[in-house]
Amino acid sequence: MTTAGREGSTGLRYGWTTGACATAATTAAYTALLTGDFPDPVTVDLPNGKHPSFALATELIEDGAASAGIVKDAGDDPDVTHGALVSARVTHGAAGTGVTFRAGAGVGTVTKPGLPLPVGEPAINPMPRQFIREHVEAVAARHGGTGDLVVEISVQNGEELARRTWNPRLGILGGLSILGTTGVVVPYSCSSWIDSIRRGIDVARAAGHRHVAGCTGSTSERVVSELHGLPEDALLDMGDFAGAVLKYLRRHPVPRLTIAGGIGKLAKLADGHLDLHSARSQVSPDALATMVRDAGGSLELVEGVRGANTALDALQQCQAVGLPLGDLVATGARDTALGVLRGAPVEVDVVVIDRSGTVVGRA
Repeated sequence: MTTAGREGSTGLRYGWTTGACATAATTAAYTALLTGDFPDPVTVDLPNGKHPSFALATELIEDGAASAGIVKDAGDDPDVTHGALVSARVTHGAAGTGVTFRAGAGVGTVTKPGLPLPVGEPAINPMPRQFIREHVEAVAARHGGTGDLVVEISVQNGEELARRTWNPRLGILGGLSILGTTGVVVPYSCSSWIDSIRRGIDVARAAGHRHVAGCTGSTSERVVSELHGLPEDALLDMGDFAGAVLKYLRRHPVPRLTIAGGIGKLAKLADGHLDLHSARSQVSPDALATMVRDAGGSLELVEGVRGANTALDALQQCQAVGLPLGDLVATGARDTALGVLRGAPVEVDVVVIDRSGTVVGRA
């Protein structure tokens, strides 16, 4: 398979989305349905002037049907679908019906409102559908087809892989979503995670939930569930992407937001960081020391916190003398959140926990 080149700032290798692979597989299968021969490799046209070629991993011509499969190469991105076999099976459709999409094995079906597809539709996102339609039209024009086609997309082991994604929580059942807006996977862009956060908010709003929670991990999800009794589809696995939650809620508000996470990540939010990943932001002992000083902590405590190894170390020093550092961090995190929301009608509370899941601060 043709590689997509390398990302300029990191030198990491680009890859291809499931949508690009599904488009290539459909193109190859439809060509074979019309001509009896599979193009291998098969070239597709993507936005931004990219024209990758994909080697076929599987090909099959049956009576009235053709199938092709492509192994997804996600480049240097740690993508759950890297190495997955994405296949398309095509059959002629009724005259005038255009392209009809079906979910094969390992591709999910939409079961909840709020996603960019109606309930009951295969989880093949709008942009991959557009890519596939455009390529079907081009193949039909080249080889004398009508362009009326039933396209069934499958992903090998997709149902199992989907358990490691947001799909079950978003109400996409039975497998993965076919994703991609440009066809290219940018390594470590985390765009699919951020897109899942946005779709999670959409689903919560469509379900009528007036309270959602952005949580940094499974422990904070459990704590919030116990505190507020929120259903699963009101819990947003925001990971390190606090900014993604806040910016989307600014445009698509929900009346109440709880932010929950460990003191280390929420100390970064309190310090103004919106990406809480350890590679992209660090806990500032100086910022924590300033909080302690402003709260009336002793000079000895201020200097102890300034020299702390971790936020948890600073917390334990403050707990020993009864100073509520957890509450101070929660207040700072809430202030940052409100600043990003810019007056959107969202009430915010923050819950800070330690590694065991004990609540150590609230605002």
